[in-house]
Amino acid sequence: MNKRLAVAFTGPSNSGKTTLILKVARKLINEYKKEVAIVKHDPGDKARFDVVGKDSYKFSDTGAEVIVTSPQRTTYFSRKNKDIDEMIRLFDKFDILLVEGLKHLPLPRISVFRNSLDSDYFPYMNALAIDDSVNVQEYDMPSDVDILDLNNPDEIISWILKNAKEV
Repeated sequence: MNKRLAVAFTGPSNSGKTTLILKVARKLINEYKKEVAIVKHDPGDKARFDVVGKDSYKFSDTGAEVIVTSPQRTTYFSRKNKDIDEMIRLFDKFDILLVEGLKHLPLPRISVFRNSLDSDYFPYMNALAIDDSVNVQEYDMPSDVDILDLNNPDEIISWILKNAKEV
């Protein structure tokens, strides 16, 4: 089996994390021919997938673990919190796992910022993806953090392939 790599993205709301992950995932799949898996953290439990009244909701509402399958997709509903290892096992196969959020996971982490930086993220980041709206000279940056161009997915992918953790 090929080695499987994982990397996490963190940053404040509206910093561009999702947009960057979308660009990176599309390039990894289409140009690098990689199988990509994505885990998104929803800290406010706002995401809704099972619609009230539908069978999937009724099944999930029992507390059971539920898989809904159709010719186009398979969806897994769980009312239990999973650790990263359990989530990884849910994916059949992948080359690269991209995680959005979950800043305390022991994964190499790219922090995404626009306009300004938040030093609370510094202890958790291995790389910083920013655009021209951020001047890193204005901050007391940790010396071991790589600075990446938020608008250059190839640079981000190159960093991921070099620094992601084998899972």
